[in-house]
Amino acid sequence: MAKYELKTKKNEASVEDFFGEISDENARADCKKIASMMEKATGAKPKMWGAGIVGFGNFSYTNTSGSYEWMEIAFSPRKANLTLYLTNGEGLDADLLADLGKHKLGKSCLYFKRLSDVNEEVLEKLIEKSVENIRKVKAD
Repeated sequence: MAKYELKTKKNEASVEDFFGEISDENARADCKKIASMMEKATGAKPKMWGAGIVGFGNFSYTNTSGSYEWMEIAFSPRKANLTLYLTNGEGLDADLLADLGKHKLGKSCLYFKRLSDVNEEVLEKLIEKSVENIRKVKAD
């Protein structure tokens, strides 16, 4: 079986330049604040993954298709909403999610329109827990 080639890879594109291309001033400020939360939680500097994902940290994992490098946590400013890539979104703390504010949840994604729609303290706790979860998996 041929090894699957991931399309989303870490690259050397500038995160600051990427933020500078966000025309909406509030969205740009939201991205910088989320980046700060994720940097604090991981201790890693932001890196671009593909053309539109800002990721922090990395780890290697293996599945039936091969071995890959992936980010510990990431986010992307999409047109419809901000998308946070968290570990096992369905396994996140239900009490924290209940206190988060207006959001949607996918399998490993958390979606919200703008930072002002959510409780920033709760979001920071969710980010921290997500990093803790992925690091537990990495250690196993």
